[in-house]
Amino acid sequence: MASLIPSKAFVVVNPAMFDFSSDPDFLPLQQSAAYAEAAVACGARVAWHDLGCGQALAIERGRMRLISRGPIWSEAVSAPEKRRALRRLARWPGLTIVTAEEEIGGFGLIPLVTPMHHAIWGLGANLRAGMAGKWRNRLLASERSGVRVTTGNRKTLEVLIEAERRQRKARRYRALPEDFARGLPPSALRLWQWQANGAMQAAMAFVVHGNSASYLLGWGSDLARSAGVHAVMMEQAAQSLWAEGIRWLDLGAVDSESAPGLARFKLGTGAALHRLGATMLVLP
Repeated sequence: MASLIPSKAFVVVNPAMFDFSSDPDFLPLQQSAAYAEAAVACGARVAWHDLGCGQALAIERGRMRLISRGPIWSEAVSAPEKRRALRRLARWPGLTIVTAEEEIGGFGLIPLVTPMHHAIWGLGANLRAGMAGKWRNRLLASERSGVRVTTGNRKTLEVLIEAERRQRKARRYRALPEDFARGLPPSALRLWQWQANGAMQAAMAFVVHGNSASYLLGWGSDLARSAGVHAVMMEQAAQSLWAEGIRWLDLGAVDSESAPGLARFKLGTGAALHRLGATMLVLP
């Protein structure tokens, strides 16, 4: 997605914070059935664990158990109950690593990596009202110039995967395995594209999971960047997701130090910052 960012970045002052506790139905992709299906397609072993006060999807390789952005807790579970449930989960002959969706601490939970932030876009009927002014103005300018995006198909996905692979190699960033996108259930994918000069010049892929969705892949040519396709495609996708009942769109990690332009682009939509818990080793 980095190649979709315009040269003139948007400035977002004091972004809102996403209150996870007030939206208990928000579902992270990493705790969804769609994620489990794609992980299996990539050769991983997955397991759903009933914790009594919630459930967790774990990716297990050898004697390593990884739980990302989970567990999904039942309502009104206290912090001590959560800690005890995680430590019970760690009672097996291997290591248990957890990145919780919200901060959890206490004895037996050893932080390994500091918390990350994600941009969560609360969708609604009037998305433009919450956008940063320059973000909205650029969107309007692109629309006036005639930029129109369309929904994509399986061919779009394959072209996007290959283009994003080249982009990732050139920019030296890490991402999910290419087979992850191919392994997702087709019913969960939402694809968008923009064509010009007889070829696809930009595309985005999103994943629907529960009443939430996540940005998965994105790519744009130099022509797409100059035309401002990135904003048109993102807004059109968000409108379409809202129309089918999706309440939140996770735009991914926000890193203002290594990718400030991308961070401003995500927050310019009106998305709120969501602070995850630390990645931690859980002791039994």
